[in-house]
Amino acid sequence: MRFQHKNILVIGGSSGIGLDLIKLLTSEGATIYAASRSRSEEWPATLNYQEMDVMQGVELLASFVPDELHGLVYCVGNINLKPFNRISERDLVDDFRLNVVGAALSIQQALKSLKNVPSASIVLLSSVAAKTGMGFHSSIAASKAAVEGLALSLAAELSSSQIRVNVVSPSLTNTPLAAKLLNTPEKMEASAKRHPIGKFGEPKDISAAIAFLLSEDSSWITGQIIPVDGGISNLKTNF
Repeated sequence: MRFQHKNILVIGGSSGIGLDLIKLLTSEGATIYAASRSRSEEWPATLNYQEMDVMQGVELLASFVPDELHGLVYCVGNINLKPFNRISERDLVDDFRLNVVGAALSIQQALKSLKNVPSASIVLLSSVAAKTGMGFHSSIAASKAAVEGLALSLAAELSSSQIRVNVVSPSLTNTPLAAKLLNTPEKMEASAKRHPIGKFGEPKDISAAIAFLLSEDSSWITGQIIPVDGGISNLKTNF
């Protein structure tokens, strides 16, 4: 099993991609430390839990994480889509705090434990909207682009400590956060057609990519932004 005797911290793992990731990592032997606002009834009984709201601070992580931490995944996110003229200063600040500041501060709290193992991995989540212009995505696109910049800088800085930092950049994925975008057959069909491969994403598509980046199978991969998006960011199939 790829994650036998590995400690993995998942921040924001009570639903969607994070929940699917926890199930996958546990099935492959990982010991999971999960920090989120609420528990999930689908979590394995062996999971270690810390109640935490990223928007209120992440200081609790310092005493929660084990001395040796092999991986950290920041799965916290939101989908705040509005016309640009309706985006408030609070929207912009909250999106940046949730996606960028929360990730940065969480990594700071866990960094000592990450440095205590020979080769640790950090995986952050971005969005296809960070690099592909999409209407109504101004706030989330700006904050996710900042996540990518943060990750690249950290990958360079932490490489001397043998800590890898990568980003998975999904397109629309069938999670509770995206429920309003996929709540009718018509919306589901339209969303599927927008992707060259003919379907929208499922949590397992994203969690599989994250697990690969956490594993030793990707030991020579760092500083990469990896789209997992059905081809929407790079392919044009409708002429």
